[in-house]
Amino acid sequence: MNSYNKGNKLVGVDVGGTFTDVFVLDQDTGDISISKVASTKGDQSIGFINGIEKGAKYFNEINTVVHGTTVGTNALLERKGAKTGIITTKGFRDVLEMRRRDRPTTWGLWGMFEPVVPRNMRLEVSERTLADGTISTPVNLEEVKAAAKALLELGCDAVCIFFINGFANLKNERLAAKAVREIWPSPYVTSATEILPEIREFERCSTATLNAYLQPVVANYLDRLKKGLLDRGTMSDVLLVQSNGGLMDVELAAQFPVRTALSGPAAGVKAAQYIGAEAGFANLITCDMGGTSFDVSLINKGESTLAAQTEIDFGMVVRTPMVEISTIGAGGGSIAHIDQGGLLAVGPESAGSDPGPVSYGLGNDRPTVTDANLLLGRINPDRPIGGKLENLDIDAAWDAVKQKIAEPLGLTVPDAADAIVRVANAKMAGAIRLVSVERGHDPKEFAIMPFGGGGSLHACALMKEIGLAASIIPRYPGVTSALGCVVADMRLDIVQTVNTMLDELDIAVMTSKMEDQAIKFEKDLSRTESGLTGLSRVFELDMLYVGQTHSINVPLPDDPKNFNLETIREAFNKIYLDTYGRLLPGIGCRVINMRVAVIGHRPKLDLSSMAPVSSKNIDQCVTGDRMVWCEGTKVSAIIYERLDLPVNAKVFGPAILEQPDTTIFIEPKMYGEVDKYGNLIIRWNKE
Repeated sequence: MNSYNKGNKLVGVDVGGTFTDVFVLDQDTGDISISKVASTKGDQSIGFINGIEKGAKYFNEINTVVHGTTVGTNALLERKGAKTGIITTKGFRDVLEMRRRDRPTTWGLWGMFEPVVPRNMRLEVSERTLADGTISTPVNLEEVKAAAKALLELGCDAVCIFFINGFANLKNERLAAKAVREIWPSPYVTSATEILPEIREFERCSTATLNAYLQPVVANYLDRLKKGLLDRGTMSDVLLVQSNGGLMDVELAAQFPVRTALSGPAAGVKAAQYIGAEAGFANLITCDMGGTSFDVSLINKGESTLAAQTEIDFGMVVRTPMVEISTIGAGGGSIAHIDQGGLLAVGPESAGSDPGPVSYGLGNDRPTVTDANLLLGRINPDRPIGGKLENLDIDAAWDAVKQKIAEPLGLTVPDAADAIVRVANAKMAGAIRLVSVERGHDPKEFAIMPFGGGGSLHACALMKEIGLAASIIPRYPGVTSALGCVVADMRLDIVQTVNTMLDELDIAVMTSKMEDQAIKFEKDLSRTESGLTGLSRVFELDMLYVGQTHSINVPLPDDPKNFNLETIREAFNKIYLDTYGRLLPGIGCRVINMRVAVIGHRPKLDLSSMAPVSSKNIDQCVTGDRMVWCEGTKVSAIIYERLDLPVNAKVFGPAILEQPDTTIFIEPKMYGEVDKYGNLIIRWNKE
């Protein structure tokens, strides 16, 4: 019989496509341990438990587990959500399919789109709410119940209730949801206005439908996690990272799974933001390179950017605040191939963790970016990261690159491997330019923070490609997203449509609503057992000029008593001018939505606890040397044990720094210096 305890350890777990990363903090001593285990595709909860078992050792010592998950994302991308039905207003069953008149391919009128809910499972009922909130037709609850029963007969596990203009008056939709919940055999009933009480019918329908589609999948996964922890003797709290970088408890995550759509990548950005601020880097470009993807985000003046919505895949729009992340298929497991035009291409197809790169020896015969780095000498075949394998098969990687790339292109194997890495770097650089240069940011004012298992191998190349000032490589880059789970704060937020001209805005009514919502969130957060150190509020408005389609986000003071028309107008003008460089005098502005968020601040991790305590001098950290291909020539690179390097140690390229969770390659004409937090800061060597 198990004895259930809550200990003193805080555990961050990030599940990626290849590895599950674990970061463990002893809250009493400040001691840190990390681990990486192979992710388990069929059931991520197995890898989750395995990772904790390896990193935390004793489950009864765990106090809180914070989890960044890709369960929801994968279910959407692979279309493996629950069988879902929709109950909607008569005449609007095809909103999900009509979208925004976009198309899967940019050029040409071709391409297929199949919504996650087929047309026969989108049922209509009598009800109508007008755009001004007037209910012209009360909802027919008998039709609603009949539709629910019909969906159950069709085998639906989840249902979404979406009524047109429900944002303007919630009454009809609330009544329908109540009626459905009385007869639905599970809690998987989603009301669109509970998810997104915001104008724009497609975005509201899509977000709510995807929430319903994910509910059974995510809820069942969370149940397995909790059971796995209980079976091992702990009743630790479990928190989930939201797409906005904040945390929520498992109950909310099961109710609103769509908010976890970019959970893992968001945790990585929050970690980078935290590390960068402590290390003196307010402007960062974060690059998370795992086995499958390359995720890029920009931190400007210490703040990450939140996007109002994102498209997970074509036609799968999720409108909920998310850390703005650009993702491409350029991970370590991305497969190199010759395309139809006879050109070398990398990705987006990935070998992932199973079978993995050719050098893993698990059945893949197509070369990957990892295989190319191995052949260039940048990866030690006898010390693969993650501990999944004892060694890498360099001969198999050589044969694969030779047969699939080198011979078809008439190249030597080293030149082909170099070409694979160059193409991958070019793809990564393009993603970085998209979030920086193309938005008016000067790369010379930014440092790059690569993390994930493979990012540190490409940091110097990306500095050269884009002209970045520096690179900051965290102490444990391979588990940065897991670290982000540990440093993230709790967050609750909501958006409500206002849709009123600024001059006609009833400030008293709006401020009262915002204040009431903030107070409710503060009470909700105060009931958590996460040891919050304080609460803060965020009030924002979505505004635009009359005639425009896209709004801008306008921050307001954290006390609604300070709101008035002039302060709102001034705030709008400032943000608009900063964004577009000019105002549009003489045109009225409109308030579309109001946003309220409350952040529950959790105890902060003292990064000095991650500082090296090594008494070795730099020469004692050398473990050997290896010939490395760099820009078409072979050079001798000194190999260092990275975690043994003392504070202020300088390492001049070409050099390789090895550690259990990643490998760092410093190119010629660059050097790395260890700061007081254990970060490696790479800069140009101007000597």
